Amino acid sequence: MNAARDLPPLKVAIAGLGTVGAGTLRVLADQATLLTARAGRPLVVSAVSARDRTRDRGVDLSSFAWFDDPVEMAKTADVDVVVELIGGSDGPAKAVCEAALASGRHVVTANKALLAHHGATLAEQAEAQGLGLLYEAAVAGGIPIIKAMREGLAANDIHALHGILNGTCNYILTTMRETGRDFEDVLSEAQELGYAEADPTFDIDGIDAAHKLAILVSLAYRVPVDLEALSIQGIRHISALDIDFANELGYRIKLLGMAHRRAGGGIEQRVSPVMVPLNAPLAHVDGVYNAVVTEGDFVGRSVFEGRGAGAGPTASAVVADLVDIARGNITPVFGVPVGDLKALPKEKPEGHVGRYYVRLMVVDRPGVFAEVAAALRDEKVSMETIVQRARDPGETVPVVMTLHDTEEGAMTRALERIGAIDAMVEPPRVIRIETF
Repeated sequence: MNAARDLPPLKVAIAGLGTVGAGTLRVLADQATLLTARAGRPLVVSAVSARDRTRDRGVDLSSFAWFDDPVEMAKTADVDVVVELIGGSDGPAKAVCEAALASGRHVVTANKALLAHHGATLAEQAEAQGLGLLYEAAVAGGIPIIKAMREGLAANDIHALHGILNGTCNYILTTMRETGRDFEDVLSEAQELGYAEADPTFDIDGIDAAHKLAILVSLAYRVPVDLEALSIQGIRHISALDIDFANELGYRIKLLGMAHRRAGGGIEQRVSPVMVPLNAPLAHVDGVYNAVVTEGDFVGRSVFEGRGAGAGPTASAVVADLVDIARGNITPVFGVPVGDLKALPKEKPEGHVGRYYVRLMVVDRPGVFAEVAAALRDEKVSMETIVQRARDPGETVPVVMTLHDTEEGAMTRALERIGAIDAMVEPPRVIRIETF
């Protein structure tokens, strides 16, 4: 006799039947025997909710109770756990999670925006009632980074982490490098292929990656989720020219989420394009893949890589959370009780000390380099290398500099002065260089 089948099933409701919701239904159906063995009891979907009941999602919904209102489902359906896959930081998604927890039901969500904005409040509600709020699918898709940070690395003080957290941006930057095409052209292709939304703002402006980084920072440093502490920059200003120069200098450009503890005790948190050396772990993570690198005091460097989005990988993470709930494996939402999360000083980006790539577009005329050098000298910013392509006098020419370790505030002041030189045809373009 299989003892697992003698236990009551874990009854599940799913709010949202888009790509991930339908994928979750398929995983639960296709892997039912495996999941029962691993969870110790069957995982059974009892109820679903979505905006359009008539849409063909490629799965049979006839055996599930249908709710037009997901909040009503969260309140009244005969289930043990509600899976929120609606999306958005407020509105129905937030209301579903609140209603489920208030009704004594565990919550599983893939919603990074919701957690980045309201994670602490929802965690307090869940912990006060002894319920689970699980969110493996919210960060890095199918990569089990949440469980790794919260449990596998629990013996370590994480002093730094960085990662490729947005597959859309990684796909765009990879394709630009491989084809030599510019940003807008590749973005249009990504939209046609479904890798980028019709409104790609959240992805290409770094907001999606910031939501994910804020969650990882909370887990790593036992601090409240705080989007306001992040410096956020996207990839709109990255050109094929920059990617070409990066390759010439021995780097790859990646949009990274990064956090590390500064000497004063605060946490520097940033999402921005970064030049990484070709031998860095993330340099060859291409296309829609994600990766996260952590640095722990006992384990050292750990690298996690995999598919960061899509029906299969994300549904896999959702179902992993359901297995944990079925087993009774409920841990504090952010690794420690919410009351033990302690805010740390916010570190301003201008205090960062590091190396930088700077590209200037200059009308070639006598005296320009002297003005550039004077601006750098006055702020005590030192050039490491300079690259200038062949040109004819009077033409616009790209001039690329790499800078020795310098304080970002000083560099910013120098570049403001350089940008005002009348020979400059566009603002200076700056990308951090990281060696990791």
